[in-house]
Amino acid sequence: MIAIEDVGTPRRLLGAFARILAAGALLTLAGCVVPSDGPLTHEVLSAGADGKSYEIPQTKLVFDVVNVDQRVANSVSAAKRYGLSSTFGFGGGGGTPVIGVGDHLEVTIFEAGPDGLFSTTERKSTTIPVIVQPDGHGQIPYVGSVRFAGMTIDSARATIVDALKAKAVEPDVIVSMAGNASRTVSIQGDVNKSGIVPLGLSGQHLSEVIAMAGGAAKPPYDTYVSLKRGGKSRSVLLQSVIDNPKDDIYVKPDDQIYLTYDPQTFAALGQTKKPGKIRFDAAKLSLVEAAALAGGGNVATADPKGYFVFRYEDENVYRSVVGDDRFRDLIARGMVADSEGRYPIVYRLDLGATQSYIVAQNFPVRNKDVVYLARHVATDLAKFLTIVSSGSSAAYNIQRTADLL
Repeated sequence: MIAIEDVGTPRRLLGAFARILAAGALLTLAGCVVPSDGPLTHEVLSAGADGKSYEIPQTKLVFDVVNVDQRVANSVSAAKRYGLSSTFGFGGGGGTPVIGVGDHLEVTIFEAGPDGLFSTTERKSTTIPVIVQPDGHGQIPYVGSVRFAGMTIDSARATIVDALKAKAVEPDVIVSMAGNASRTVSIQGDVNKSGIVPLGLSGQHLSEVIAMAGGAAKPPYDTYVSLKRGGKSRSVLLQSVIDNPKDDIYVKPDDQIYLTYDPQTFAALGQTKKPGKIRFDAAKLSLVEAAALAGGGNVATADPKGYFVFRYEDENVYRSVVGDDRFRDLIARGMVADSEGRYPIVYRLDLGATQSYIVAQNFPVRNKDVVYLARHVATDLAKFLTIVSSGSSAAYNIQRTADLL
């Protein structure tokens, strides 16, 4: 026969276990990590080179966090970015062009007498077409083989006149370029007429060569132009070639030009109303305009003091913003450039300050920037209280079940 106290023992054990489950549920909720959608403002600041989290071993990327004021905005806006001239130089007007292999020449020879080698009673001259052969030579009657490759038009004329003085009657010669095969550039990609473009004797600017190819097929603010010369290459926005005359460099024979349609975009992340990849659809874009394209911030969750722009910046711009000493210090700490020689930086704008809306009008957003609006710290607290509240209800039900046992 089973005793009554023996029957109560399992119930007491089950009740104690239930109370342990209730306490464990509350402890788990109290120690949980609140779900987030990006770092808080203080976490971004702490991740910078001077932040508290800088010395954490996992933090390998060294960068500076810079507060955007009028000086910084002006420095970023006015600083010159590396363009084509920084890589290739501006060049000259083609120098003194010379004849090359494949060129099509027209050699017109005049004589004073009516019955000369190149004249008759009806005409005083004869025009001879000459194509410069692979060995650099071309044939002229009564002169023979003439090496044209490497000669200027004037020197070619003088050579032919000298060779004819003892054979023709008071000869005179005109040499003209009928077809240019040796002084050409190739242009491909998003142009209206790709192909081989011959260069004139006076030299052409990059914009002129693009025009000779029918112009860009897409808007210049969404088109990149790449120039390859020898072992060097560089790409810039076609709009910068238009806006900056120093980037409208002289092209040289055998240059390779490629136009690529790649719309300028920035990524809007965090507490913006329209997060995602957003196109500029304009030649230039300010931070205020970018914020508007992203729909502004979510009033209930955004931290106006935490509006950030993440980017890789050219060295000269970086130095103009932080100063040479600061830049050298960051390099000493381990800051490294990307494959294009640019360095990581984070710009911070405090939208809680009235003047920030004026400053932001002069701060340019660049292609591939990440514009991030941090959430307010109170958002995490609200999430935590919601979780605890729902968890407390569950714990209460567990406890009540235990009390009934």
